[in-house]
Amino acid sequence: MLKGGDKLNHLRLENNFQEIESALSKREAVEEANRCLYCYDAPCINACPTGIDIPSFIKKIASGNMKGSAKTIMEANPVGASCARVCPTEELCEGACVLNHSTKPIMIGNLQRYATDWAIVNEQTLFTPRKYNGKTVAVVGGGPAGISAARELARKGYEVTIFEADEEAGGLNTYGIVSFRLPQSIARWEVEQVKKLGVTIRVNTRIGKDIMPDDLLATYDAVVLAIGMGDVPNLHIPGEQLEGVYDAIQFVKETKRTLPTKYIGKNIIVIGAGNTAIDAATCSVRLGAENVKILYRRTRAEMTAYDFEYEFAKQDCVEFRWLTVPKRIIGTNGKVTAIECIKMKLSEAGEDGRKRPIPIAGSEFILPADGVIKAIGQKRHTSLIESFGLHHTDGVLTIDKAHRTSHPKVFACGDVVFGKGQGEAMVVTAAQQGKLTAHAIHEVLQKEAQLKEV
Repeated sequence: MLKGGDKLNHLRLENNFQEIESALSKREAVEEANRCLYCYDAPCINACPTGIDIPSFIKKIASGNMKGSAKTIMEANPVGASCARVCPTEELCEGACVLNHSTKPIMIGNLQRYATDWAIVNEQTLFTPRKYNGKTVAVVGGGPAGISAARELARKGYEVTIFEADEEAGGLNTYGIVSFRLPQSIARWEVEQVKKLGVTIRVNTRIGKDIMPDDLLATYDAVVLAIGMGDVPNLHIPGEQLEGVYDAIQFVKETKRTLPTKYIGKNIIVIGAGNTAIDAATCSVRLGAENVKILYRRTRAEMTAYDFEYEFAKQDCVEFRWLTVPKRIIGTNGKVTAIECIKMKLSEAGEDGRKRPIPIAGSEFILPADGVIKAIGQKRHTSLIESFGLHHTDGVLTIDKAHRTSHPKVFACGDVVFGKGQGEAMVVTAAQQGKLTAHAIHEVLQKEAQLKEV
């Protein structure tokens, strides 16, 4: 049990991790919904990767049909409540709104949150299971892509089992996005909607350890690989083994399980400039870190984080050090105390179109650090892919138009097929991949059944 100052610190941290954006009131939501022009052939629908009928769900809010509104959203996007909070709407649906040319776009993301929040608060069950069609499908991975595939298959009558390595399903939405953007309760509700369709979720179950790939292939009519990404790779610099060096994925995950006070007053260095790096930096601020710096080997122009994430980090007083690379991590008695860096300059663009950073000789300098957080991308589950005997390129699975891998019974969606110029790794695109994979499986299995009848 927490006592005295520890309890006070914990309460402060809890407050720091409350959602940063307030929900719309009923009056605000209705007024905003009535601003919508309900366009015919609305560009916002085309800009949504899952194709939500946006004018329809907004009109239902205006008319008071809240369940109908939530159902329209979740019909198209099985993780629509999460996406209402984490989608880059200014680049997608809101960016395509025709009102951008005259006033300001409809607050589509906020209205989507308003409708799905209503369904959550009122404990709505939006869909009912269909009669079992005699076919079984295993889904490996319970993140946005896996949840979406399972939901669509269950609605078509398949008996679906999700195999999830973690203690809860939901993947990125449950563990990988900071609580002040996406509370775990939202992802849990989406998982419950899938369970209510009769989907079995086996947590703490690793394929290749608890169940072998051959067993899945022998037991199920089809297998969906929606295995996402792994941990952050190593920096390959001296001192990386010191206490106080963290994996950004595990760091954010820890904040969604507990709110550790060990970061209060610390100097934290984050390596990388993607959305996960921003999450790690802003989490550190909310955990009480006194000074947080992001080091990136290129410039702001090349950073992969969304603009709104960058602005948010600046509001949190996160300092950005551009054209800077860590050279070694320095420690005392096994703990991080500083980090040595070197300045970079950009050369001509390489084959990938990005300018390459080159070290500037003699530009080394040292920054004090109590903790270093690695956020330089994620490893791929190559060994798992190869245990199924599947074709891949550096961990990116090869699939055909039917989302089928090199094994006729194995299909794939989500991060495991994103990369090498294919797709963009967002929650909403993973959800759409899951849907399309489920539809492809249904079509393939139906054709196979018809051929057997001939």
